[in-house]
Amino acid sequence: MRLRRTKNSLPAASGLALLLALGGAPATPREDRPPEATVPLPPARPEELKPAPAPGQPLQGAPTPPERPPELTPAPSAEAQKPEEAQKPEMPVPPPTPPARPPELSGEAALALKVAPPDDTACRVRLKRLGVAFEPLPPLSSGQCGAPLPLKLTALADGVALPQPAILVCTAAEALARWATEVQVAAERELKTPVTGIEIGTSYECRGQNHDVEAKLSEHAFANGVDVMGFALAGRPSIPVKAMPEGTPEGRFLDDARARSCGFFRTVLGPGSNAAHANHFHLDERERSGGHRLCQ
Repeated sequence: MRLRRTKNSLPAASGLALLLALGGAPATPREDRPPEATVPLPPARPEELKPAPAPGQPLQGAPTPPERPPELTPAPSAEAQKPEEAQKPEMPVPPPTPPARPPELSGEAALALKVAPPDDTACRVRLKRLGVAFEPLPPLSSGQCGAPLPLKLTALADGVALPQPAILVCTAAEALARWATEVQVAAERELKTPVTGIEIGTSYECRGQNHDVEAKLSEHAFANGVDVMGFALAGRPSIPVKAMPEGTPEGRFLDDARARSCGFFRTVLGPGSNAAHANHFHLDERERSGGHRLCQ
């Protein structure tokens, strides 16, 4: 089919080509086109969210501190005003020496110091109530040995005699008297007869433990210990303190009397403890740390 060329087709085609060569025809604004919509801007960044200044840079907008009042500013010292080469280090001052020991607290004077003895009035009242026969003695002193308020015991309660008097301080005397009442209970139970006397070996004696001159002083040296050698009984021979056959009445009596003494004395030694106490009970009131007792 053959196309027919019209009269106005060529000029229109030529005009289109010309427009394309020139980059297109400018668009003509349309009066009826609405204006472009405006985009709202974001709010300003808060001050506290602004990045911190780099190290060494001042903080913009930060208040400066007030100036130091002149009356609070220390005046430069004379040493600070001197040149460094003129300043010399101060020599250290030696520490003060302690005062000399008072002469009255050294040498023989220190050994002569006396400590006031404890008041044993209440203890003596208890001894009388227990029925103990005693009399006070003058203070005992022999070197490091001695007792400020010794007593001489001649009899205990319930008619228990002391053929050899015991010289003891009141606390040890009270312990001996109270223990004697327990010994009576043991004698009535095991021997069916009362104790009439307690044989005392040593009470006050200035010596070391176990008669060793190099050992620590014994409680005997302070009238605070007593050695019991045996027991006198009504209607039968006396019983010495020694190892007895197990299961015999005498053996049970000695074991019972020895066990009861641990409730009144802080130290109890006897047969089986060591060779030095094989023939007597050693009883004393030696004080130990923590209230410890030695009962062997």
